[in-house]
Amino acid sequence: MGLSPDAGAGPRLETPRLWLRPTRLEDFEPWAEFAANPVSMRFLGGPQPKPVAWRAFVSMAGSWAIYGFGMFSLIEKSSGRWLGRLGPWRPDGWPGNEIGWGIVQDAEGKGYALEGACAAIDWAFESLGWTDIVHCIDDDNERSIALAKRLGSRWLRRALTPPPISVDLNLYGQTRAEWRAQRGGLPR
Repeated sequence: MGLSPDAGAGPRLETPRLWLRPTRLEDFEPWAEFAANPVSMRFLGGPQPKPVAWRAFVSMAGSWAIYGFGMFSLIEKSSGRWLGRLGPWRPDGWPGNEIGWGIVQDAEGKGYALEGACAAIDWAFESLGWTDIVHCIDDDNERSIALAKRLGSRWLRRALTPPPISVDLNLYGQTRAEWRAQRGGLPR
């Protein structure tokens, strides 16, 4: 994983196939398409009309502005295409320091979430100083449960997300020490 500046807009992480960078206005149209897709959004609260997607989008940008972190826009290096959002997320009342992911439907199953999550976890532990991470996952989201386990996370407990939309989810997670102990077998 390399780190390079992005015109003062925050960190830009590099993996072999991806750039992870803070949300930019140019990301909104693909974000809105992703948010409208019922398959992509099945486990993320359901499809959202464009005005609701806008609120979620600017919340992510606001997290970067206020806290210095938020989910990264996931960009395919070879095409420049926006593939989803992935990375650290911890709004007020959240059940932990989350590393979450949401990938566009036609990019699923290609290892992008694994590659990006490894870079985001490294960054959260190294740059944010987090000592643990969680992944909030719906009971029926078998792909995300498998990814969390592949990342070395284990089931921790049930947790409720804060209002206004309180959702009862599974929390998978691990400590920084656990991550470091098994990190060598995962993509860099």
